[in-house]
Amino acid sequence: MCFAYIKDQLYAKIIRKFKVFFFFFFNFKLCSKGAALGKPFEASAEDIASVASFIETKLVTCYLRMRKPDLALNHAHRSIVLNPAYFRNHLRQATVFRCLERYSEAARSAMIADYMFWLCGGSEQCISKLIKLYWQAMIEEAITRAESFSVMYTPFATKIRADKIEKVREVFTKTHPAYVEYIYTDLQGVHMLPQTADWSSFPPQQYLLTLGFKNKEDGKFLEKLSSRKLPTFTEHKTPFGLLTKEDTVRHMETMGKRILPILDFIRSTQLNGSFHGCSGVMEKLQYASLLSRLQRVKEQSQVINQAMAELATIPYLQDISQEETELLQSLMADAMDTLEGRRNDKERVWNTIQKVGRIEDFLYQLEDSFLKTKKLRTARRQKTKLKRLQTVQQS
Repeated sequence: MCFAYIKDQLYAKIIRKFKVFFFFFFNFKLCSKGAALGKPFEASAEDIASVASFIETKLVTCYLRMRKPDLALNHAHRSIVLNPAYFRNHLRQATVFRCLERYSEAARSAMIADYMFWLCGGSEQCISKLIKLYWQAMIEEAITRAESFSVMYTPFATKIRADKIEKVREVFTKTHPAYVEYIYTDLQGVHMLPQTADWSSFPPQQYLLTLGFKNKEDGKFLEKLSSRKLPTFTEHKTPFGLLTKEDTVRHMETMGKRILPILDFIRSTQLNGSFHGCSGVMEKLQYASLLSRLQRVKEQSQVINQAMAELATIPYLQDISQEETELLQSLMADAMDTLEGRRNDKERVWNTIQKVGRIEDFLYQLEDSFLKTKKLRTARRQKTKLKRLQTVQQS
């Protein structure tokens, strides 16, 4: 007990020293950007980010050794924002998520770590094998702990046809009879499993992901999200009305307990899904806005830092268009402003996108209502005509 106390005190002292160094490093970097690197006035932005990332990783390590993963989380995210190409930063993030029992997110971090290791020229197969085993263990743990849904991966080599999807769903129904209230097949991106993942082969072994739910409402939102160009989750009956506190709490719980965990699981085997449709970043930022309204500052900070780490990594995982690049930059700028408390009066990009989604939903509802009313009117007219015809015939 005494040894553990002394060890914690030692790590706490180290953390304080790192934080002091971090403060002075960033306060004086504009005056002498190269001082920390032995080259005054010559250090590049990349060099500064590399040193800052190194400090963040040491803070992560100290907090993990103190068994305080919650305090390590933001530092793990920031180390990735500063140096997204370094695979060990993603592994540390995976470790923090595992300690917090967030296994789907740990699996994704491990997958990205393995990809970054290969992308940056890592040739030691033993390291890649160990990372893949970690990735596999996290996926299996996530599946084991999932209560509201079950999952099936189906390998395929050619283009997926409609009849193939139907056969997959039939097999899923037979093997998972308790999870057939709503069955969703993800067609938004390629899924890979650690057992067969080979980043150097093209195309890699691909899998079709099928999710089945006990509760229809738990999975119904997936179809809406996958059909949108820009993702958003809305439950507003009126698109221009302000959320009450009760509505905000309800939306926050829906996002945090139902939607984000499922999206995180989907992304645990999907390296480069559609940036607009399935990245999961936009949903996290919209979730952060709900936390902000409820003044849950610590959770909001963690969610935004995680989203920024994801945004910083995206260009390494897939090719993105000019339009997507501009959107990514806008999201990063607004996320940074939110963390630093700047331009609070300015509406954030993700909130604007959410408003557009609400208006779309409202228009779809009007269209559905119009079509239903039209169908009912047509049926009534036909019924009236039939009655008149019968009356004429009888007379």
